[in-house]
Amino acid sequence: MSTASLYEKLGGEAAVQAVVEEFYKRILADDTINSFFTGTDMEKLRGHQVKFISFALDGPNQYSGKSMEKAHAGMNLQPQHFQAVAKHLHGALAQFNVSEEDIDEVLTRVASLKDFVLYK
Repeated sequence: MSTASLYEKLGGEAAVQAVVEEFYKRILADDTINSFFTGTDMEKLRGHQVKFISFALDGPNQYSGKSMEKAHAGMNLQPQHFQAVAKHLHGALAQFNVSEEDIDEVLTRVASLKDFVLYK
């Protein structure tokens, strides 16, 4: 039985960085959600996302950004927006040959944040 964290199983920081880069390529190409990122410093956001995802996957605890509620305040995100983000995260992970079992675990963790980001 493996005792590796999900972060380690995915390949550590370099792998998380690659997934985040692909994730935002997909997000920014999606006209149903890309408007939420207009005027956003994407380099800074990518850096925060790498740290957040690393922490969420039991990697190094280095995320010190805003809470989910504060980060999404005023956006009024709806369930279809959350689903689009989850779909793009799934696609980005799959592109890097992450197993469906591990993708499901990542998406389960992301889904646990839904109440903190929707309708804010």
